[in-house]
Amino acid sequence: MITGLFVIGVVLALAALLMDSALLIKESALVFLLDGCFIWFFRDPDRKTSGEEDVIVSPADGKVVDIRGSTACIFMNMHNVHVNRAPVSGEIVSIKHRDGGYLPAYFKDSLRNERNTICIDSDYGPVKMVQIAGTLTRRIDTYFNVGDRVVRGERIGMIRFGSRVDITPPPGYVLTVKKGDKVRASETIIAINKDKN
Repeated sequence: MITGLFVIGVVLALAALLMDSALLIKESALVFLLDGCFIWFFRDPDRKTSGEEDVIVSPADGKVVDIRGSTACIFMNMHNVHVNRAPVSGEIVSIKHRDGGYLPAYFKDSLRNERNTICIDSDYGPVKMVQIAGTLTRRIDTYFNVGDRVVRGERIGMIRFGSRVDITPPPGYVLTVKKGDKVRASETIIAINKDKN
């Protein structure tokens, strides 16, 4: 898509020069601007993760919009990186996709939205990560399959165009984030073993 838009922009720009058309110049500028937005949205910077082995890290960039029991709900705006990362090392024991609607992902009613639930069996217990589609989202990508092993901080999937990720740490862990906190995938510790408190 990004390459295709760039090619279209170049063709329109060349046509604008040959035909001396102000309209084609505006259209080519619009295509280049749209292409730039896609490049910005699909960026995927490298990240470092905590050296502490038994901590749970954020699976997504964004803002903690709710705490529901032991679950942290992280909302991703359009300006956040939308690549999701493994919150812990372990084996993926289940992936369940459920079709649904496309309400704004920060609403409580978004429980009816399309979602992908990934369960990871770690050395510290089961970790549940739920990728939830938002208003503009029409695709949830997961890069792994059941039985695969993931490493904490590894790219695990992506939700396109605004969405939410809910993360539930293993029993015996406590959240270190609160509602309103901003978090970064792979870098922000969101839960620690309560024995460390």
